[in-house]
Amino acid sequence: MKIMFIQSTPPPSDLPGAPARVRFAELCAGYPGRQVLHRLTAEIPALATTALVGPNGSGKSTLLGVLAGVIRPTSGELSRDGTRPAFVPQRGAVGDALPLTVRQTVEMGRWGAGGLWRRLTRRDRLVVDSALDRLHIGDLAPRQLGELSGGQRQRTLIAQGLAQQSDLLLLDEPTTGLDLEAGERITALLTDLVADGVTIVQATHDLRAARSADACLLLREGALAGRGHPADVLTTSALAGLWTDAGHPSA
Repeated sequence: MKIMFIQSTPPPSDLPGAPARVRFAELCAGYPGRQVLHRLTAEIPALATTALVGPNGSGKSTLLGVLAGVIRPTSGELSRDGTRPAFVPQRGAVGDALPLTVRQTVEMGRWGAGGLWRRLTRRDRLVVDSALDRLHIGDLAPRQLGELSGGQRQRTLIAQGLAQQSDLLLLDEPTTGLDLEAGERITALLTDLVADGVTIVQATHDLRAARSADACLLLREGALAGRGHPADVLTTSALAGLWTDAGHPSA
């Protein structure tokens, strides 16, 4: 097994004219006794939103884990330019019963800068304040997570990601379970973050959000079924085949 974290001959760009923030070639990854990703080759364009789309079990979350550095590839090449990625988990992964305020949740994004037990510095507090303001949740800072609506909670988790001060933000199903208005607000927010210099990668079942992205990777059973602009990738025939093969009706 040979894993090379170097730049190799790049694959065709998923967003023509845009530089790549992440490149991977022949990438394989999974868990003990179970291979999930099979020889994926693609680029994540910088300063753009890329949607990872596919049914449950297609490998979206595993690919996010590889990009975040928490899952090690079993083979292939992976090249990441820029700062360490910031990962935003699914909203449901953070329990309602946790006795955390919005501000405390966002402050957790600073742990990576100095460790769990280090006291926050003045700079840390300024970074947290900036993240709260950027997500328009400064007025929610003293409230408990369990008191928030789904959209407010998602914005809090994104603020935690921004507090890590990474230029690559990885999100797992950021609009799942939100009503239409809240989902559209999150999608608009991600667009604004790209304009501010952040590269976004989101795994999603939300085809509305996926179609608003700049680039799309379509996954099926751990393999790449399509790549490019969402209008070219998320066609009726491609989606019908994808979800029918997975045992679900097409969306």
